[in-house]
Amino acid sequence: MQTLLLDGDAVDAHAETAAVIRAVEAAFAAAARDRAQMPAKSYVDLPQYNGDFRSMPAYLDTGEWDAAGLKWVNVHPDNPADHGLPTVLGTMIYSDPETAYPLAILDGASLTTKRTGAAAAVATDYLAVEDATSLGIVGAGVQSYTQLEAISEARSIEEVVVSDLDEARVTAFLERFGDEFDVREGSITEAGHCDVLSTVTPVDEPIVSLADVTGHTHVNAIGADAPGKHELADDLLEMATLVIDDYEQCTHSGEINVPWSRGVLEEADIHAEIGAVVVGEAAGRTPETGVTVFDSTGLAIQDVATAHVVYERALESGDGVPFDFFGGT
Repeated sequence: MQTLLLDGDAVDAHAETAAVIRAVEAAFAAAARDRAQMPAKSYVDLPQYNGDFRSMPAYLDTGEWDAAGLKWVNVHPDNPADHGLPTVLGTMIYSDPETAYPLAILDGASLTTKRTGAAAAVATDYLAVEDATSLGIVGAGVQSYTQLEAISEARSIEEVVVSDLDEARVTAFLERFGDEFDVREGSITEAGHCDVLSTVTPVDEPIVSLADVTGHTHVNAIGADAPGKHELADDLLEMATLVIDDYEQCTHSGEINVPWSRGVLEEADIHAEIGAVVVGEAAGRTPETGVTVFDSTGLAIQDVATAHVVYERALESGDGVPFDFFGGT
């Protein structure tokens, strides 16, 4: 057997958006049906380097296919300025569950952006109004691109409003999508008054309040991925129908982690995990539903599901660099 080495370009090429969305949805369903194993994300904090590592292993069985893997990922904010490297690097090891053979080693950063967009698309499909045509995005970094690409698979998005303090990033976003959508720069309030809003910032002081959204806006809260991060004001979280991706991760390091630690939010304020909504154990949007929020921390099962899509497509096309990992086995 051989192991495929798949770089960022290969991941981008083979992580076809609709296929990744289906795989991530299947992963959420597998978790809800107790057909997945996902130990808690572990952190290695490195304050001396202003960074950290995160270890994310998982196994899932969708009933049609099963898969296992481990993502080793980091966040080092000083990398671009000090070392000419991305803030987030990552390596995904995708393994055969039956033999444990490493089938592929993939670029984890590209994988992360693809599966994060897919998770938002799944949540949008179940929680946004059916006739949603507008998308607001707060934060025009790397994640914003896959938010639009994926969410436009779930709803017929026509208008896009992007808000960011960095004009260069806004300009790049407008240039990328200007031919496909009616896309413009706007304030946070203008973005929040869209049918769907995705927040993809690293802030630790809330920047979106209840007044910034409409009575039916669905919010994908993507940015919070560590304790202390907090994009949405407490009044918005308290009012919304709140759906989370994973109880342990969200209460520890998701969008709700700060109000949860202060006792502002409690068990009764959480509507459901997204997997329960996918399999019908909890309701999605109904005619009575107002503002909805999806707290997305990013799950290892999403990484494994996306790696499955990428590996199978790369294998079929003959892409990637094969090598004999164990020397003749």
